[in-house]
Parts: sequence; structure tokens; C-alpha cells
Amino acid sequence: MISLLCLALFFLTFANNAYTADSRVKIFGTLGDNVTLPCRLDRDTSFSFGGMGTTRIKWTKLEGPSKNVDVLVSMGFHKIKYGQYETRVHLQETDENDATLIINNLQVEDYGIYQCEVINGMDENIIEVEIRMNGVVFPYSPRLGRYNLNFHDAEAACLNQEAVVASFEQLYLSWKGGLDWCNAGWLSDGTVQYPITKPREPCGGKGQGAGLRSYGRQDKSKSRYDVFCFTNGYNGNVFFVDQKMTYPEAVQACQNEGAELAKVGHMFAAWKLKGFDRCDAGWMSDGSVRYPISRPRMKCSPVEAAVRMVGFPDRKHKLYGAYCFKPQQ
Repeated sequence: MISLLCLALFFLTFANNAYTADSRVKIFGTLGDNVTLPCRLDRDTSFSFGGMGTTRIKWTKLEGPSKNVDVLVSMGFHKIKYGQYETRVHLQETDENDATLIINNLQVEDYGIYQCEVINGMDENIIEVEIRMNGVVFPYSPRLGRYNLNFHDAEAACLNQEAVVASFEQLYLSWKGGLDWCNAGWLSDGTVQYPITKPREPCGGKGQGAGLRSYGRQDKSKSRYDVFCFTNGYNGNVFFVDQKMTYPEAVQACQNEGAELAKVGHMFAAWKLKGFDRCDAGWMSDGSVRYPISRPRMKCSPVEAAVRMVGFPDRKHKLYGAYCFKPQQ
């Protein structure tokens, strides 16, 4: 009996230690949505002892290495909900092993990583679920260079890239997700801001902490900045045509594939939401040349995942491939 118990504990410990961040469940949600965070206890009857007891469930939001926020604790009929989650969370409970959590009316503060612990006797499961913004914010400046867009030009620029001007909440969530950009850009409320995760002298100074730097509200007609655009994805496929072409040739190459030259919004959505990774510079529809790196490595983007921009070269240069976008039929 003792040896069987030790064996059960070994397998339980192995299962827990085998968890990696790569196996974390990722859920995409939009502000105001109801989101479902899956978790359940898969019983292995060959290592269960003493029959079935009361299932204990604990959901926690992981805010940092030493800071966790309690969300919900359940044991049988007894349930405790905490803080901002008190009126907005409940367990799905489709069966006795179901520990799935539902969060109603998703708020900015809800995005992040959650841990589910569910235990019944010798059976235990611990998983992590991450709620991510359903979309991506990206900085944009036109061919003329930085700080050339008034607010109305900024709206048009984002629309041309299959996007809209980002809201403060969307930029804030992107900053929490690691967005760092030193050029100020318009937001949908008429303010001009920029996100800094690594404080440094050219970007507000080292003395200021990480955060959103704000210039406040600006004159929508006279003031000129870049813009932060937001796209919630696309229904189609971004792919690369690997041959050296001029811009007109790139347009034709995509058309030959039943596609169009990809917009910047397509590129950022493919990179952020689908992990698109290619270490080859290619033409985009706005005449820029970019490439997406999801796996940082030497000669591509050694420090961070990013959509790298070469610039707006002469369209007659036969130096780059083409990033194409083909809508799903």
C-alpha cells in the first residue's frame, strides 16, 4: 500500500513539474466580453485512494513573482469571491470535475495570467490561463516621416492599414504586454501618448518610471504626431513571396497568387496573434519594407520579438520580397 502511495505521489509531482509556460492556455477577449477560462480535474482512477471527497477549487490572478490576487475559492457548496471579481465571476460546473471560471464584462484590470488549482483527494491539477487582448496595437508613421499627422490624417492612416485609432485602454494593455515606443502618437480620445517599458534618457528620462507618457489633449487640426492604430485581426492569410522585386513587381506577384500586397495591420496581426516569423524584408502596401520576428535571433532581431521596419525605400529598387494577404474565401 505504501509503495503504491509513493508511486502515486511521484506521478503527481512529475505532472506538476512538467508544466511549462509554453503550455499555458491563451484566451483572447475584448473589453466588455464574457470570457471562459477552462480548467478541470481529470481523474486517474488507477491512482485514486479513499474514494471521492469534496473538490477544492482556487483561482488566483498572478500579478508578479510575490504578488497574487485571490479571485475565487470553492469547496462544495461554499464559495468565496474576492474584490473586483465578486459580482462578475462564477464557476461553470458542468460536472463535478469542472473548475472552469467565467468572467463577465471583461475589464482592463482583468487581463493577465490566472492560476487554477483543483484538488480532490489524491487527484490534483494546476494550470495557468492567460487572458490577452483580442487584437494588436501598432505605431504608425507615414512615408514623410515622424510627426506629420494631424488627428484626421491619423484616422485615415489607420483605416488605410485595416485598423482604427487605438483607445487609451488598448494602448495601456499593449504597454502591460511589453510595447515600448519612443515616438508620441494620437489616441482615439484626442490625447497624444507613448508607452515606455524601459525608461531611458531620450524617452522622458531614466528618472521616470515605466508607463504611458502623455502630452495631454492636442489640437486635432494643427498638432502633428504619429498614431497608434488598433486592429482586431483579419480573416485570411499573410504569406511571403521570396524573390527580389521592385514595388510594382511585388504588387503583381501578390495578384498572381490571388492576393494583395499586405497592409501593415495585416502584418502586425499575423505577428502578434499568430506568431508569424520571417527574417526576410518585404514590401508592404504603403510602400514600406518590414519583416516580422516572433523568435528573436542573431541577424534578425537578437533582443526582442518585433515587426522590424527597413523604411520607405525607392520603389524602383529590386531588393526585397513581398508580403501578401489573401482573404479567406
